[in-house]
Amino acid sequence: MEKLVIEGGIPLKGEVSISGAKNSAVAVIPAAVLVDGPCTIENIPDIKDVKVLIDILKNLGSEVSCSGEGTVTINCKNIKSGAATYDMVKCLRGSYYLLGALLGRFKKAEVALPGGCDFGFRPIDQHIKGFEALGARVEINHGIIKAEAKKLVGAQIYMDVVSVGATINIMLAAVKAEGITTIENAAKEPHVVDVANFLNAMGANVKGAGTDVIKIKGVSNFSGKAIHSIIPDQIEAGTFMIAAAATKGDVTVKNIIPKHMESLSAKLIEMNVEVIEGGDWIRVKGTQDIRRANIKTLPYPGFPTDLQPPICVVLCLADGTSTITEGVWESRFQYVDELKRMGASIRVEGRMAVIEGVKKLTGAPVEALDLRAGAAMVVAGLVAEGETEVYNTYYINRGYEKLEEKLEALGARIKRIKEH
Repeated sequence: MEKLVIEGGIPLKGEVSISGAKNSAVAVIPAAVLVDGPCTIENIPDIKDVKVLIDILKNLGSEVSCSGEGTVTINCKNIKSGAATYDMVKCLRGSYYLLGALLGRFKKAEVALPGGCDFGFRPIDQHIKGFEALGARVEINHGIIKAEAKKLVGAQIYMDVVSVGATINIMLAAVKAEGITTIENAAKEPHVVDVANFLNAMGANVKGAGTDVIKIKGVSNFSGKAIHSIIPDQIEAGTFMIAAAATKGDVTVKNIIPKHMESLSAKLIEMNVEVIEGGDWIRVKGTQDIRRANIKTLPYPGFPTDLQPPICVVLCLADGTSTITEGVWESRFQYVDELKRMGASIRVEGRMAVIEGVKKLTGAPVEALDLRAGAAMVVAGLVAEGETEVYNTYYINRGYEKLEEKLEALGARIKRIKEH
């Protein structure tokens, strides 16, 4: 067991460099299964989810070598099986991308239903609908999803709900299908574009990623041998921007794509926080007087659901009453009870949280209930009076590379303690 111990009340100051995107890496690594030879991926974050996925690929028969910081070469030429067991995938939501990749390559895939963070039921019906449209027969028995096709044939697929996971998974299954596949009402998130760019670099023909219509012309072989660099992590960048605003600090967040941060930047400005944009950096300067705001999470380019728990901490310190409406997942307010232990005044009504601003938060022992809720607890600890202990750091390790080291470099008093 590990815990993070944070001494709060210190404004963060300085510069922080952002790692490669978790949400992109956990899709690009399984996509390597489709490549007929070695492919090199750069800017891979050093996080738990990535390590688990690489281990899964090794178990399936891939050769994986790491060269330098954040660079991995994967050769899936010798993978013989399309089966990933529960023991392999139990702690990882992103493992469902193996379904699309294995189906695309072998016309047969068998993947145990994945784990990951628990903040509500996340249906995979849109994934199944897409696979079936391409000609696969899909069954779920005893917690295992099996998909099999004599051949995959391009189809027109309309997504009933905007789903990043289903958009990417259908892309992976369709790149080697016969003919043209069209995904309508596709997700537009930056990591959807990143996966499409990786596939195209390896020999695929994917057009329209980043819009709501993606067209994929099937190709028979992927030569690979290209190098792809993972985009910067939009959510990690947002977490540091929010931490700067919450602690009333002055932080320059570097190695980012400012366009990906527009919905957050706009909200912070609305909350009276100063935001200055450069080519690949954003500087956030906090204010003594945080203004109330109403936020609704939506698919990209809307406000990211993954930044909803951390931004809630800032609204706890705002002047007046704020609201957060969760427009993506149905139960993402489980962390609220933890913030209440620190003195926050929040009430949850269905998919909405009503937040009454308070003068201060006070340190307390709290639990990271999932990855982004964990980030919120850390931000709360940074602003709280006194000492905060954050338990269940396993979740935080899943998505943030060297979090405490980066925060320490900005002046935070934070340390990781192993408990026996």
